[in-house]
Amino acid sequence: MDAAFRELQERLAEIADLGRAAGVLGWDQRTMMPSRGGEARAEALATVSRIAHERFVSPDVGRLLERLRPFEESLDYDSDEASLIRVARRDWEKDRRVPAELQAELTRAGSRGQTAWIVARAAGDFGSFLPYLKANLELKRRYIECFEPAEAPYDVLLDDFEPGMKTAEVREVFAVLRPALTEIVASAPAIDASFLQGDFPVERQEAFAREIVGRLGFEDDSWRLDPTHHPFCVSFGNRDVRLTSRYRGDDLESLWSTLHESGHGLYAHGIAASLQRSPLGHAPSLGLNESQSRTWENLVGRSLPFWRCFYPRLRELFPGQLGAVELDAFWRAINRAEPGLIRVDADETTYSLHIILRFELEQELVAGTLAPEDLPEAWNERMREFLGVEVPGDADGVLQDVHWSAGGIGYFPTYALGNVISLQIWEHVRRELPDLDAQLEAGELRGLGEWLRERIYRHGRKFTPKETLERAIGTQELDPQPYLAYLRAKTESLRG
Repeated sequence: MDAAFRELQERLAEIADLGRAAGVLGWDQRTMMPSRGGEARAEALATVSRIAHERFVSPDVGRLLERLRPFEESLDYDSDEASLIRVARRDWEKDRRVPAELQAELTRAGSRGQTAWIVARAAGDFGSFLPYLKANLELKRRYIECFEPAEAPYDVLLDDFEPGMKTAEVREVFAVLRPALTEIVASAPAIDASFLQGDFPVERQEAFAREIVGRLGFEDDSWRLDPTHHPFCVSFGNRDVRLTSRYRGDDLESLWSTLHESGHGLYAHGIAASLQRSPLGHAPSLGLNESQSRTWENLVGRSLPFWRCFYPRLRELFPGQLGAVELDAFWRAINRAEPGLIRVDADETTYSLHIILRFELEQELVAGTLAPEDLPEAWNERMREFLGVEVPGDADGVLQDVHWSAGGIGYFPTYALGNVISLQIWEHVRRELPDLDAQLEAGELRGLGEWLRERIYRHGRKFTPKETLERAIGTQELDPQPYLAYLRAKTESLRG
């Protein structure tokens, strides 16, 4: 059995390497690639995706997995070896249903769509983007047809990002969130934040961001930070983490987008070395991954102890805008609940309303009850309904996010699930690190990172999302109440 297991390891390592190669191509496309390189990049990505898919779903891998059943049963469930076989089998049984050419076409269309989206968003021209959206939707419907009929067709797409989660479960959580969040927003006090708009030179923002990232716990020379159109993080191993941010010279939102992506990066950085070059070298779900980006962005990056340490440096960099603004006024402004147009700039309270809106629209697009041509109008109507905001144009509306251009349909709900999970984990962090506020105030961020790495990050994909959550906090159930209690308490503190 040792020989069979080693052969499986070698095959899976090669496939992981192909995935990393595709990841580098994708990172370059969104950071460095000349704008006219899109078509060639789409073909290159499609080729790598097809080859990786063919190698993984081959009958030889299936025979190895079958041969290793007795070996797997002899191992401890928590062992790296048993986890590798178990997760590889789950992935193989799912992926073998999808023809290699369809997988390549999904990748090709997603790459083309991203290039078209950049141009369309800059021009506010949904019409030019529409053919790419239609192509992605049609391919996703073909993808859904590869699987056994589900309770909801959207289940198939959701499972790609949140394995094992059903659409009905998400709806149940969101049915609790939406009315409660609407109530909290309505009761939130008005807070002056005018000083957060003005002259904030980009080079100083980037310098401050690098200072903060350098203190989060990354090993030296294991990460880099680059500008992009839409912030993201990707890793090619736990010592090659690529962070990105979007800088604007008239506000400071890049600070929180950088912390957000750093949360993703810390997760990748903390995955055990023994799990690299395998299917286990990733987070088990985007919901768990997003819980960490939201933790570092909001629970840390909007906290008063954090800014007691770092606000003097921020004022030093931007004396014209912040020199006369006291810490309490700054903290209140960055925590205000105020409906706005843009999801990535949204405060903690309104953010999940943006997600629920997208979740509803995605289901309707997949089901065919909403025509792609009618998406801008539907978007604008929901923005009025959910947030009371008028959308001035498609660039700040339906074109604001990259996800649909890349074929990432089913991704959006994981952001709000991540909000919920982040507070469930945070409750345990608070109990087990009673001096956390003092650590943050001293600028010591590594203690929190070490706790999270030991409880969550190091496991990678060894366990299902629910198993991973249970090992961290003792329950598999999603409970939105800690998240809502946190927001209510913050709203009251802002009012006071």
